[in-house]
Amino acid sequence: MNSVELKNIKKDILRRVYLVYFFVLLFGIFIVGKIIYIQIKEGDELRALAETQELRIFTIEANRGNILDDNGNLLATSVPVFEIRMDVASPNIPDAYFNANVDALAAGLASIIGQKTKSQYKNILIRNRQKGRRYVWLGSKVTYDQLKKLRTLPIFNRGRNAGGLIVNQTPRRELPFKELAARTIGFESGNKKYLVGLEGAYSDILSGKNGQQVKRRINHGDWVPVYDENDVEPRDGLDLQTTIDVNIQDIAETALLRQLLNHKAFQGCAVVMEVKTGKIKAIANLTYDSTDGKYKESYNYAIGASIEPGSTFKLPNILVAIEKGNVKLTDSVITGVGFDVIHGVPVQDVHKIKNGRITVRDVFEHSSNVGMAKIITRTFDENPKVYTDALYEMGLNRPLGLDIKGEGKPLIKNPDDDDWWGTTLTVMAYGYEIRQTPLQTLTFYNAIANDGKMVKPRFVEAVKMGDDIKEQFDTEVINPQVVSPETVEIAQSLLKGVVSEGTARNAFKHCRYAVAGKTGTAKIATGGKYRRNYNATFVGYFPADDPKYSCIVTVNRPTNGKYYGGSVAAPAFREISDKLYATTIALHFDNQLANVDVPPPLPEDPVAYDDLEDIYAELNIKTDDVVGDEEWVVGTGEEEKVVIEPVDFNENVVPDVRGMKAKDAVYLLENKGLKTRISGRGFVRTQSVKPGTPLTKGRVIDLQLAVY
Repeated sequence: MNSVELKNIKKDILRRVYLVYFFVLLFGIFIVGKIIYIQIKEGDELRALAETQELRIFTIEANRGNILDDNGNLLATSVPVFEIRMDVASPNIPDAYFNANVDALAAGLASIIGQKTKSQYKNILIRNRQKGRRYVWLGSKVTYDQLKKLRTLPIFNRGRNAGGLIVNQTPRRELPFKELAARTIGFESGNKKYLVGLEGAYSDILSGKNGQQVKRRINHGDWVPVYDENDVEPRDGLDLQTTIDVNIQDIAETALLRQLLNHKAFQGCAVVMEVKTGKIKAIANLTYDSTDGKYKESYNYAIGASIEPGSTFKLPNILVAIEKGNVKLTDSVITGVGFDVIHGVPVQDVHKIKNGRITVRDVFEHSSNVGMAKIITRTFDENPKVYTDALYEMGLNRPLGLDIKGEGKPLIKNPDDDDWWGTTLTVMAYGYEIRQTPLQTLTFYNAIANDGKMVKPRFVEAVKMGDDIKEQFDTEVINPQVVSPETVEIAQSLLKGVVSEGTARNAFKHCRYAVAGKTGTAKIATGGKYRRNYNATFVGYFPADDPKYSCIVTVNRPTNGKYYGGSVAAPAFREISDKLYATTIALHFDNQLANVDVPPPLPEDPVAYDDLEDIYAELNIKTDDVVGDEEWVVGTGEEEKVVIEPVDFNENVVPDVRGMKAKDAVYLLENKGLKTRISGRGFVRTQSVKPGTPLTKGRVIDLQLAVY
C-alpha cells in the first residue's frame, strides 16, 4: 500500500470519527438543553406532582350519633377503637435500648393485645427493625383501656417520638343491650355494609360529616399522618331518640322467648304500641339459629313477614259485614257439627260450638270458620267488590309507609284480579289468600282501641344534639275513622267477648284488668299446599275500657304439640300485659279504669240508698245524709264521717255502672229502657257500651262481672 492510499484511509477514518463526535456532541447538547428546559419550563409542575405522590388526603370517618330509647338509655353508640403500629426503625430508639427492652415489649403486646404470641411479636419487631421499616402493624380493634396499658410498656413509655408508638383511631358501633331490639335498631348487613333498621333509615342524620387528614408516604408504601392546613376535623352525627322503652322491650323479648322455647318454634315477634300516639314501645323479633341453638334478632319478622293472618282477619271481615251488609250480632248462623262445604271449600272449626245454631257474636268470639264463611259468602256473594272495596277503605291494602326499609306488602285480592277464584271469597272470610304483616295487623287493632282512628306506627321521637332537640316527630294519622263510631263500639264489645267468653278465656283467667283481643291460628302454605305448620297469634289491647297499649304476639311454626293462638301466643301477651300493668303506675291511678279486682275500702260507686246506709251502719261509720227522695247515692268525705250525696244520672245517656252490684246495675239500666246480658258473678267489671253514649232504648249492654 503506497503513501497516497494510506493518507486517504486516514482521512476517511478521521471523517468518520469527527462525524461520530459531532453526533455525540449534538446529542449531549440536546440532553443538556432538555434538562434546562425541564428545569425552567416543567420543573414546578413535576415537583408538585412528586409532592402529590408523597402526600395524600385521607378521609377521617365521623362518629355516628347515638341511638337512644325513650328514657335516654343508649341503644347504639360509637366507641373508639385503635389500630396500633410502631415506627420500629426510628433513629430516636437507640439499638442498645431497643435490644434491652424488646423482650419485655413483646411480652406486653402479647398480654394486652393478644393477637400474636410473645415470640411472634418479638420476631416481628426485630425483623422489621433490621429491614428499616417504620410503620409496622401490631394490632387492630384495640380498646381505649388496652391503649392506656400499651403506653406504659418499655420503649412505648418514652412518648410518641422517642418510643415509636403510632395510634390510628376508628369508631366501632356497639349495642349496649346486645340483642334487645337489635334488628330494629339496625346494623351492617353483608359485604356491602348495607345498613338495616333505624341505622339505615336515618343514616344521613346519624352519619355526621367526615373530616380529612393529610398523610405522607414513607418506605414500603406506608402512610403516616402529617400536620397540614388542609386537615378538617370530622363533625359527629346527631343523636336519634326512639320511642322504644328498654324496660318494656326486655319484658316483651323475655315473654316471647319463653313461648318460643316452650313450643320449640322457629321464630316469632312481639310488638307493643302506645294506643293514642302509635309509639312503638317494644318490638322483639327472634329467629332460631341452628348453628348454635339460640334465638337471635336476625330478621325483622314483625315488619317484613307478609303472612296469611288467619282468624285475626275476622275482625275487619265482621265489621265489613255489619257496615255494608246490615248483619246484626244477634243474627243466627248454623254451624252444625263444625264442618261444612261452602263453594266447594271444606271448612272446619276446631269443635262444635254450643248446639250448632249460634249468633254472629258467638261466631266471632268462638272464632268459627264455618260461621264466618257463611256470613261473608251469603252477604257478598253477589257483589264481592263491595266487600273488597270496604277493606280498601279501611286502608288494609296499603303499606304503612314505615321509615324502616323492608316492610312486607299487604295483599287484599280484588274480584277483577286474574287469581280471584270461585273459592276466594270463602277462604278470605277466615283469613286466607290475604297477606298482612304482624305490624299491619296490630295497627288495625290499635285503631279499634283508639275509637277508630288509625295512627302510623312510630319508632322515632326526636333528633337531638346533646340535650337540644333539632327535630320533633309527631303522631301521624293514616285513617281518621276506619269504620263508623257505632261499629267501633261493636268491635270493642266483640274483642272483650273473645277474652271473657271465647277462645282467649283460659289465657286470661283471674286477670286483674280487662283485656280485649283476638286469637288467630293460620296454616302455612309450603309449595302451594298447607302443611301442618302454623302461625299462632294473639292481638289486642289493654286495659280494655281505657286502652293504653296495644300488642301483638305471633309465634311461627310451633312444634311441641300446641299451635293455637289462645294457647301459644296469648300467654306471652298475658305476661307482657301483666308486667306492664304491674309496673306502669298511670294505669292504676287513672280514674277511668274501674276493673281492678281490689275493692275500695268504702263504696265509691253509686248504690241504692238503703244498701249504702246498711253498709255504713255495719261499719259503725257516722254519716251526714243530704239526700232527699233520690234513689241512687254515693258516699264521700273523711274516714270518720261520710257525707251521703245523691247521684243524678243523665236520663239521655248510658250511665256508668262499673263497680256496682249486679242487681243495682241491671235495675238502673233496665229502668232506662236498656236490655242487659250478664256473664260472671259479683260486681260489674266492664260494660260493653261506654258511659256517656247517647241512650237508645232497647239496646243490649253486656255486663262482665267479677268477684272482689
